[in-house]
Formats: sequence, structure tokens, C-alpha cells
Amino acid sequence: MSRIGKLPITLPAGVSITVHPDNRVEVKGPLGTLNQMVDPDIQVKVEEGQIIVSRPTDQKRHRSLHGLYRSLIHNMVIGVSKGYEIKQELVGVGYKATVEGQILELHLGFSHPYVIQLPEEISVQAVTERRSNPIVTLKSIDKQLIGQVAAKIRSLRPPEPYKGKGIKFVNEVLRRKAGKAAGS
Repeated sequence: MSRIGKLPITLPAGVSITVHPDNRVEVKGPLGTLNQMVDPDIQVKVEEGQIIVSRPTDQKRHRSLHGLYRSLIHNMVIGVSKGYEIKQELVGVGYKATVEGQILELHLGFSHPYVIQLPEEISVQAVTERRSNPIVTLKSIDKQLIGQVAAKIRSLRPPEPYKGKGIKFVNEVLRRKAGKAAGS
């Protein structure tokens, strides 16, 4: 049996869940509302302030979907109650980040700046303090969307292993390589 799938999800205060007849799960909380379509074979029940996800058989497909949908619903509950935040650091000389509404402009050492139009569900903030690297902060209630946007931003200039220049997550540990050894 799935170890993750059989764990019940406790509902925090202020969060409500609705399971529609078309197997759509809707989670409402103080930060917003999220929807997720669930496979017709997987059953979602709300009992005594807990969400229980169950499967009909022990087929490999049902076992994999069981843990998947339990994790997706759990992420939705956390998202509408607390929200998600990802911080990224721009390491490099002359690297800059500016925000204007939902548009993020990044200067990453190329001849042109990258201009990224962010979805409405994500709020973005860029902070540059004296003598420190610029930090871009993304906030959202949708874990999948914020992770996808953060990965896209990081892919513009991934950190390189020699000096560590590039876009990295705050508190990310990078493997560094030694440079060229001096010849004799």
C-alpha cells in the first residue's frame, strides 16, 4: 500500500474542500481557491476535518495515482492556507533585476536584457541592497506553477561550477570545481 497515499490530510482553520460530481476537487482558503481534476478511479472523501484519498484496487496504475493525488491535494491545502515562496539570487558582476507590475526584467551579462511576463497568480519582488547580490522573490498559492516559473528563470543563466556565476536558489549549495593548475 502507498505510504503517502494512505496518510490523511488535516484541514487547517479557514480551509474548506469541495468534491464535485465530475471528480473535481476545489480547495478554498484565506489566500485563494485552487482546483484539481482527479482520476475517476481515485476516491476523495472528507471526514471529520480530514481528507482521505483511497483507491479501488492494488493495480500498479492505481497505486501510483493514489500517492500522486494525495500529494497534489496536500499541496493545494498548504497553498491556500500559507502559500509558497521561492527566492533566487543573481550572482555575477552587473547582474540586475527590476520589476514593473507582472514584468520581470533581468540583466544577466548578455548584450540584451531578458524580459519575462509572469502569470497573474504569481507576485514578484526584486530587492537589490548595497554590496549584495540581487534577490528575486516569487510568491504564489500554486506550487506547480511557481516551481515551473522559478525553473524557467534559473534556466536563463544556470550557475557555472568555477566561479558560481548565474541564477541560483537562495541557500542552494553548488559543487565547485578547481580551476587550472599552474604549469611548472
